[in-house]
Amino acid sequence: MPTTSQHTDSKSAGSLGSEQLSQSVTALKGVGAALAEKLTKLHISTVEDLLFHLPSRYQDRTRVTPIGAVRRGDEAVVVGQVSLSEVIKGRRQTLIVRLQDGTGSITLRFFHFNTTQKKQFQKGALVRCYGEARPGASGLELYHPEYSLVAQDQPVAVEDHLTPIYPLTEGLTQNRLRQLIHLALAELKKAQVADWLPKSLFPNLPSLKESLFLLHEPPPDAPVFELQEYKHPSQHRLIIEELIAQQLSLLKLRQQHKHHRAPVFNGTGNLSKRMLDQLPFSLTGAQNRVIGEIQQDIQQASPMLRLVQGDVGAGKTLVAAMAALNAIEAGYQVAVMAPTEILAEQHFNNFTQWFTPLGLDVAWMAGKLKGKARQAQLDQIAAGAPMVVGTHALFQETVIFKNLGLIVVDEQHRFGVHQRLSLREKGQQGDLYPHQLIMTATPIPRTLAMSAYADLDTSVIDELPPGRTPIETVALADTRRDEIIQRVSAACHQGKQAYWVCTLIDDSEALQCQAAETTFADLKTRLQGLNIGLIHGRMKAQEKADIMAQFKANKLQLLVATTVIEVGVDVPNATLMVIENPERLGLSQLHQLRGRVGRGDQKSYCVLLYHAPLSRNGKARIAVMRDTQDGFQIAEKDLELRGPGEVLGTRQTGLAQMKIADLVRDQYLLEEVNVAANKLIQHHPEHLTPLVERWLEGAEQYAQV
Repeated sequence: MPTTSQHTDSKSAGSLGSEQLSQSVTALKGVGAALAEKLTKLHISTVEDLLFHLPSRYQDRTRVTPIGAVRRGDEAVVVGQVSLSEVIKGRRQTLIVRLQDGTGSITLRFFHFNTTQKKQFQKGALVRCYGEARPGASGLELYHPEYSLVAQDQPVAVEDHLTPIYPLTEGLTQNRLRQLIHLALAELKKAQVADWLPKSLFPNLPSLKESLFLLHEPPPDAPVFELQEYKHPSQHRLIIEELIAQQLSLLKLRQQHKHHRAPVFNGTGNLSKRMLDQLPFSLTGAQNRVIGEIQQDIQQASPMLRLVQGDVGAGKTLVAAMAALNAIEAGYQVAVMAPTEILAEQHFNNFTQWFTPLGLDVAWMAGKLKGKARQAQLDQIAAGAPMVVGTHALFQETVIFKNLGLIVVDEQHRFGVHQRLSLREKGQQGDLYPHQLIMTATPIPRTLAMSAYADLDTSVIDELPPGRTPIETVALADTRRDEIIQRVSAACHQGKQAYWVCTLIDDSEALQCQAAETTFADLKTRLQGLNIGLIHGRMKAQEKADIMAQFKANKLQLLVATTVIEVGVDVPNATLMVIENPERLGLSQLHQLRGRVGRGDQKSYCVLLYHAPLSRNGKARIAVMRDTQDGFQIAEKDLELRGPGEVLGTRQTGLAQMKIADLVRDQYLLEEVNVAANKLIQHHPEHLTPLVERWLEGAEQYAQV
């Protein structure tokens, strides 16, 4: 039961609704249909949406800086008299205006100007302008500054608050957006904004209304550094609310899911035992532990939602196979879905190899299947084929399962929450929902998992099978390309196999990348004694499958590829990988690629062939790859360098588009946020939907779950 103070909080929050704030933006002066349409691109449709469209940074235009005190990189308001104004003719005409104020001088430079502007800058005219000081031919310069003429006998006007800079969309200027938000703040003065966080949860933080006023129009004495670093209490207040909304959306999904019923798999374990007996190796302790965690879940009457993380080569697929056999023994079908046809085919081959000796059929479904072959597989699935492997083609309406009891999704971050939900709906039988097992070889940093996968239980396979040899990683400039080609030739002539990975299919001078097709042609010319294959994403699925089959059978010694080989490809004889332009890839992707070698008992190498000069981020990535093979360390660094949206993939909705929170910067708050989110669910369930709707796009799906 809620405490007395919590009950009071809840009651007051419910009475704070305001018609002024829920009305359409078209109710504001000057907002017509065309402007309203532009605002919808920023997900702004109501007055309250405007208030929650928060600044990304601030400029200080509240004071005039003496020109002599301006330093390189400063954004400042300066006022000076025109001492020179002239048009310089060259490749393009440039208007140069020299200002001085007695402390120093500065140049205004305009590449785009008209006759009226040119005439405004008469010698002796007093000009107020704002811009960023950059070094130029004549000292510090302001490029295209905002400016206005000042009457000689009038005081210089400055802003009465820090100037917010907002995220924009095409056709909308900062000034127009500031005007609209100023009108929204005027509405807020007359109204109340619903505060869905009870004061008892965060007693030391400012109110929501107070925070909104301060963040949109910070007073001149506001601590600019705190605001720029997102350390101000008002920002803290809104960051916490947004993180809680993110948590609630996923926790609510989890809660609703747990209320559903699922089939209970209480078998003898006979199939699992028979499969283990046929394996030429024993499972690791970590694999056995995770299998036990899964078995506990699938023996319950509520649907399992479990994420299994394991580094490259940790044996996740075998763990999934053991879970699948439990479902099949109980009389249910299992669907395994992978994001690419190469990975799906790898799974199909593995499951066929393991399950055929047990007398179990494995069906196949992918977009490339056509005509009679496709219909034969559809019929097999509808008739109850115990194991079905495929790509996202499994979502298609024509795919009908007889009694789907377990769904295994590989590399889930490539699909996203909503696709996971739609496959679950496909498996619904009356009031029973299938269990779900999610696998990823991209380790998710704990901080990110707490927010991105709050709807899942998590297991980690933190042990590699014995006999795996560490991969030696070296970084070399592409000026040493000839040397690397000789090294590849030597390895292949000794009976080894190698990958040469390119990051683009077509040549691009701008990105200075060697394309896969160009590299393939070059290597064929220079390594004439070797059989060389080419594989990339634009090839037909059957072509890709044929090339991979030849490489696995050692009919090809060298495979030139794009990043399509990132996951799932398992060729133990491949001991050397060259990755061109590794500076263009994220760390987790580099780690996945590197994991294609070192899969046998032979010493393996990965060469990062970079193009100089490297950026600071590029150097940091390469240093991490050289220093560690720990997927979790790499994932943490990747998160730090690239941010959560990139690490999870763009389809993971709700994370990359946060309005003020940042999962990396604000990770220290996540424990506190988890506690607060659970208290809201327990004591204030009526606050959940409006809070999520305020912050999250696609919140209507949350409300319907």
